[in-house]
Amino acid sequence: MSCYVYILKSETKEIYYVGSTSKKVEERLDIHNSAKARWTKRHRPWVLKHTEKFLARSEAVMREKFLKSLKNIKKFLDELETKKNRDSSSGSNSVG
Repeated sequence: MSCYVYILKSETKEIYYVGSTSKKVEERLDIHNSAKARWTKRHRPWVLKHTEKFLARSEAVMREKFLKSLKNIKKFLDELETKKNRDSSSGSNSVG
């Protein structure tokens, strides 16, 4: 079963949320944007900024913990975007 780690950003505040799921990421986004989610409902609406796919739940949980330990998730996302832009402009086919 595939598992995913995802990063959401609040559209109203400079707040990020890191989570993991074995469901479809879009389903989790819908839950975070609903009144069902205890913490994230206060900062709605949320947009999906990044996803990573893993084959094992344990790998996804380890990655989630690592991302949550970062002091600046925005910097991490900016660096990913810079790498993605650099790779696409150089003609590389790697996926980041």
